[in-house]
Amino acid sequence: MFFCDYANTLRRKFVFLCQKLKNLFIMPANKNALIRYKTIDNCLRNPYRQWTLDDLVEACSDALYEMEGITKGVSVRTVQGDIQVMRSDKLGYNAPIEVYDHKYYRYADRDYSIFNMPMSEGDVELLQEAVDMLRQLQDFDQFNEMADVVSRLQDKLAITHKGHKPIVNFDNVPDLKGLKLLNPLYNYIAKRQTLRIVYQSFNARQSQEFIMFPHLLKEFRNRWFIFGSRAKDMVLYNLALDRIISVEPVHDVPYQDNPRFDPEHFFDDVIGVSKNINNKPRRVKFWTSREQSKYVLTKPLHTSQKLLHRNPDDGSCVFQIEVVINFELYSVLMSYGPGLRVLSPRNVVAYMRDKLLEAAKGYEE
Repeated sequence: MFFCDYANTLRRKFVFLCQKLKNLFIMPANKNALIRYKTIDNCLRNPYRQWTLDDLVEACSDALYEMEGITKGVSVRTVQGDIQVMRSDKLGYNAPIEVYDHKYYRYADRDYSIFNMPMSEGDVELLQEAVDMLRQLQDFDQFNEMADVVSRLQDKLAITHKGHKPIVNFDNVPDLKGLKLLNPLYNYIAKRQTLRIVYQSFNARQSQEFIMFPHLLKEFRNRWFIFGSRAKDMVLYNLALDRIISVEPVHDVPYQDNPRFDPEHFFDDVIGVSKNINNKPRRVKFWTSREQSKYVLTKPLHTSQKLLHRNPDDGSCVFQIEVVINFELYSVLMSYGPGLRVLSPRNVVAYMRDKLLEAAKGYEE
């Protein structure tokens, strides 16, 4: 009962906090207003031109036409209202817009921009409260993956509020091919939209077309995959986003769920992403040297890992995991070099032996 009450208290507090954060970072009522604010801001930051109200109206009209295709333009009254909003605290801008020579507009502070505002003490306190709340929530299993988000927020707060240099550095591959597909694929999955995907794997000479019901996006080692069922036979496929050539919606094939694919537990018995619905986990036993045992003990290869035996004489260990046999498993096992030796099953032992012998031949003179 205490756990449920505590969880419900945290949930209510978190919802309240999210609303406060929404108010802190509130955006203009619509996209057109944001375009106008940004345009006015760009104009007033240009000290090499004198900007009349008519000039600002014309600049906003041109921006709305270029970005949204709006041809009716903007009225003088609308831009006057925008300037008043930017000057006020309504959106937190408090822009120092002044009129000089009874005609021209500019920023009194030439370094000012509505997109370069420092956070107030209240903003920092609110964000710190959010971080503290997230740290409480990450104690629950459902929020374990928020740990890196909390660290990022803490790091950003230290930089913004105290002028500190970053103290945490995260792996990222910003130019990774296929990342631009993440957002549209996410929306297609959320809307249960059947897709036509043209795909070419590394080993294929020609591309292949799939009519697919997309189910899940999965990340593994900075590479993204989409899991979906082929429409004609409901066979499950996982496709790397960086090998997708094109994606388009298919409106004449109704979306279907795959009752055999459970995204919450499908990956419980696998390392990586290579797994078919019919694959069953196998017990893999392996020996590790004293040095490598330290790493395997502190960072298990899989959640199913068990310590079967520890040799008191040399510090070596024997472990067991229950996983689907796939390429990613072999890759992880080989990464430990001579400090790890597979003991069973036989087919895994044979594969490891053959690949390591093949690798050793590459070093022979």
